[in-house]
Amino acid sequence: MLLHADFARRALVTPGQHRWVASPQPGVERQMLDRVGGEQARATSLVRYAAGSVFPPHGHPGGEEILVLSGTFSDASGCHGAGWYLRNPPGSAHQPSSVDGALLFVKLRQMPADDTRSVRIDTRDPAAWRPAAGHDTCPLHGSGHEQVGLHRLAPGRALRAGAAGGAELLLIDGQLRLEGLPLAPLAWLRLPPGDEARLVAGAAGATLYLKTGHLAGLAGATA
Repeated sequence: MLLHADFARRALVTPGQHRWVASPQPGVERQMLDRVGGEQARATSLVRYAAGSVFPPHGHPGGEEILVLSGTFSDASGCHGAGWYLRNPPGSAHQPSSVDGALLFVKLRQMPADDTRSVRIDTRDPAAWRPAAGHDTCPLHGSGHEQVGLHRLAPGRALRAGAAGGAELLLIDGQLRLEGLPLAPLAWLRLPPGDEARLVAGAAGATLYLKTGHLAGLAGATA
């Protein structure tokens, strides 16, 4: 399957375009945002666990990145409520589940082999944030390959997103305007390398996930 697989082009998925499709495991559904491959794919998705869902043990040869958006996600490392950020490096394995149900933002098979650090960050902890006037940040991961963090914008605050290595964001809370277009929570935007977009927070502010640098070398690789 190829979905938003041309990394030289801007991609945008708004909440009104979300279509949930079943995974091989009962009780687990996915909203595919971008995808290159079949069931074992380089993929970015929203993943929804019904209450009581259990996924069989499985490995992640290309790594896995998770942001818990609501509910509780569990594996051998613990129970993680809304706001937890998890990185499972290449070669890791786990058996995920959710007692109460959960909504996740998940990225699969997008880590280099030398990205070996497991990460668990509770972004609800005030100590995880770096406050600044009108624009607080919560660093999640940084390497020569990418920079990942949460950004909290005050009402009317502008953010210029884009990087030589591309950028990707998910609006978690609040509202953004993308060059005049209003974006609601769970809107997803991917900018190819060299592209740039100006985003402005709405009247209630905005909280968003932002990753930069990770698309270097991918533009034009897949049409």
